Amino acid sequence: MSKYIVTGGAGFIGSNIVAALNARGEDDLLVVDILGKDEKWKNLVGLRYADYLEGDAFRFALQNDTLGKVDAVFHMGACSATTETDASYLVDNNYRFTRDLCEWCLRNGVRFIYASSGATYGDGALGYSDDDEMTWKLKPLNMYGYSKHMFDLWALRQELQNEIVGLKFFNVYGPREDHKGDMRSVVHKAFGQIQQTGVVKLFKSYNPDYKDGEQVRDFVYVKDAVEVCLHFAEHRRSSGIFNVGTGTCRTWLDLARATFAALGREPKIEYIDMPETLRAKYQYRTEADITKLRRAGFDQPMTTLEDGVRDYVKSWLT
Repeated sequence: MSKYIVTGGAGFIGSNIVAALNARGEDDLLVVDILGKDEKWKNLVGLRYADYLEGDAFRFALQNDTLGKVDAVFHMGACSATTETDASYLVDNNYRFTRDLCEWCLRNGVRFIYASSGATYGDGALGYSDDDEMTWKLKPLNMYGYSKHMFDLWALRQELQNEIVGLKFFNVYGPREDHKGDMRSVVHKAFGQIQQTGVVKLFKSYNPDYKDGEQVRDFVYVKDAVEVCLHFAEHRRSSGIFNVGTGTCRTWLDLARATFAALGREPKIEYIDMPETLRAKYQYRTEADITKLRRAGFDQPMTTLEDGVRDYVKSWLT
């Protein structure tokens, strides 16, 4: 079969992994996804891969052990909607399927690299350390985050820290996220708002410790996230659960201003009410502790917010 399997391979991070592997001369790839009726298929245009399977067909092949010899699996396939309320669907798709695929990889000696999420940290009251002991104490704010947390905990219970790699992606932005609807990055949304109205709208703050627009996130460019994935595919002695961010938090204002700057325009920013349904589950600060990632040998510098937004806007959005 294929040398690499990329689940969620038509999605945001997955399609960028396929593109990065292509750039390294690799096209012996099996892409797995559920294309459905949206525009996600466009992410595959121009990419090279040996075969494609829809999610159900891949699951059947997995259950019947017909996938053959594979070197590594990049498991990016999941429901990533933080607003999804169907808990049963999230448990099956994000936890059970991940577990089945992981167990197949372990039985067949295949490197398994999967996407966890910064959403597992909840409101951040316990900090953002990816230390194994801290993982047991986390309390995600939404079912998406909990579905990711469920697998992290299972992996720890099975003592798989030295065999598989889990990546807790923070706020990733960049090319090939056009299909994500409301789950698109604010860079993508801000670009569209500027083009249409000349104004970027940000949520007001409902926390007295943060002024409007000064809520902070760890924004990581997708190209850096992909480099982390490839690093662990190449360095198989390093395993565990790792944060993937820049290690430096920035405000939504910084992001909006960077988008205006990339377009050569003066910032015009307005503040709007946050939907009631989000207020109780809103994270006011996220910042990845990437000490463990650095100790694992990933020493490439992370792209600054300004450089990442400029590259994204000029090389993709325009």
